[in-house]
Amino acid sequence: MMFALFWEFFKIGLFTFGGGYAMISQLRDIVCEKRKWISDEELMQIISVAESTPGPIAINMATYVGYKKGKLLGSIMTTLGVVLPSVIIIFIISLFLNEFMSIKYVKYAFYGINSAVAFLIIRTAYSLFKKLEKKALPLIIFSIVFILMIIFEIFTITFSSIYFILFGGIIGILVYALLLPKPKED
Repeated sequence: MMFALFWEFFKIGLFTFGGGYAMISQLRDIVCEKRKWISDEELMQIISVAESTPGPIAINMATYVGYKKGKLLGSIMTTLGVVLPSVIIIFIISLFLNEFMSIKYVKYAFYGINSAVAFLIIRTAYSLFKKLEKKALPLIIFSIVFILMIIFEIFTITFSSIYFILFGGIIGILVYALLLPKPKED
């Protein structure tokens, strides 16, 4: 089990370009579909927590899945698995960075990689949106945050996404814990 955790996350770290958000699609395919280590709903919760905690989202997600499947050793294996390929690749690239980036085909390859990463992020976002609870409050919060993010991007307003997450959490607490009637106990 420990080797499987390490190996799956090593492959994710090795073949995912574009950072943590680009990894979400591949992570979902492996841990939800192929291995069935977690559910799609749990993945959505992990993304929320991993986004709002310090550190890269991919490492936070890997650590969580590893801990769920193998406690401390599992979290160490998944974290090492997802980080090790980047460390090795970045080290090698740093040795030859100037020469590497001056190759026109490398530049062209990165244009293509950037386009593919954008598609992967959009595909994952759509997949997670389909699984979002289709109640009024989650859809309203999603719509408000989506519109604000577009407006901020258009007007180049710098605004940390952590505030959107906090906003959603506070609204959820207010509505579900304070405003909605509690079920009667027998």
